[in-house]
Amino acid sequence: MPTYAYQAVDGSGKRTRGEAQAASSGALARTLEERGLFVLDMAESAEGAGTKKGFRIGRRREVLEVTRAMAALLPVGMPLAQALNASSGVASGDVKAALQVIRSRVERGDTLSAALAEHPRLFAPIYVGLVRAGERSGDIDGAFARLSDQLERDEALRGKVLSAAIYPLLLATAGSVAVTVLLFFVLPRFVTLLEGSGAKLPRSTATLLALSAALHRFWPVLLLIPFIGAAIAAWVANTDEGKRAWSATLLALPGVRTLRRYALSGRFARLVGVLLGGGAPLLMALDDTIESIGDPIARDDAVRIRTRVREGSSLRAAVGDSTLFPPMLAQLIGVGEDSGQLRVFLMKAADIFEERTERATQRLATFAEPAMIVMFGAIVAFVALSLLQAIYGINANSFK
Repeated sequence: MPTYAYQAVDGSGKRTRGEAQAASSGALARTLEERGLFVLDMAESAEGAGTKKGFRIGRRREVLEVTRAMAALLPVGMPLAQALNASSGVASGDVKAALQVIRSRVERGDTLSAALAEHPRLFAPIYVGLVRAGERSGDIDGAFARLSDQLERDEALRGKVLSAAIYPLLLATAGSVAVTVLLFFVLPRFVTLLEGSGAKLPRSTATLLALSAALHRFWPVLLLIPFIGAAIAAWVANTDEGKRAWSATLLALPGVRTLRRYALSGRFARLVGVLLGGGAPLLMALDDTIESIGDPIARDDAVRIRTRVREGSSLRAAVGDSTLFPPMLAQLIGVGEDSGQLRVFLMKAADIFEERTERATQRLATFAEPAMIVMFGAIVAFVALSLLQAIYGINANSFK
């Protein structure tokens, strides 16, 4: 029998956390309700599921499959609670458990958007915002269809960017391993020979040997590098200061800055356009975009844009004053406002900037490959020439 971890609240508003075994998440939810507890969140624990890490790896993909299922089931007239129950069949682990809790809440009369909002790790604010817009407009079927298209597009773009980055990363790893082998295993074999010859070593060789000796002496410090990297990654992922520092670093790097601006522009245009297509007013679409955009610097700019629009400015003028988004975004928004087709031109802008992001990523990866080859080749050549120069000097002295 699986074990579930849950969060619940009682009638006085006191939150409770715990774990319990049950035949299913729905059975546990009913048991907790009988005890006067209202379930907020529930997921299969590590004891019942083996490991949560495996679920997290495929969680995004499972949410996409669930969304596809909902987009197919709702238009044929299936009731919402029944569609949620049927869609949970394509999920597993915490996604499946969350869907069962959401279905229970919908059956009790809660709105679907409110139930989804209780699981922010699975359903981003843009997901909740689109569902909420669909509920307000009475087009929940269309909301899931738009969500399915959006998630598929995001997954495709993410896959292309990752594919373009795989080879440079592998090349960097192989080059680093080769240099490490040279410094730690190849060079020490020459130290005794070169130092025992009594000959004066060339400056390049002496520098190389000093570097190798220092690495051997302080090699325990090198073991801290992965831990330092993990600590920095955790700081970036879990703190606002880290996210802001990482975003500022990306926007300051030559080459990467342009790529990042294209990506954020496409994301902003896509979010606003999708929300407008779901029936949300412009200000509400901007509010949900602020919650969904992720990047703190882009979020600050989106807050500024929303404030300008609320004060009566046009979206074109508000975006045009941005130092983050390219001028083309404001121009396309202006055409959309003038023609009364703002959503259409926002989606067109998103297509343009996402295509530019893909091309810029491929160019960056294409440039990185020969740059890494030249860099690591130069390092290996420097090591080889330094050793050959020293050996040649020793042989020359032996004939004097």
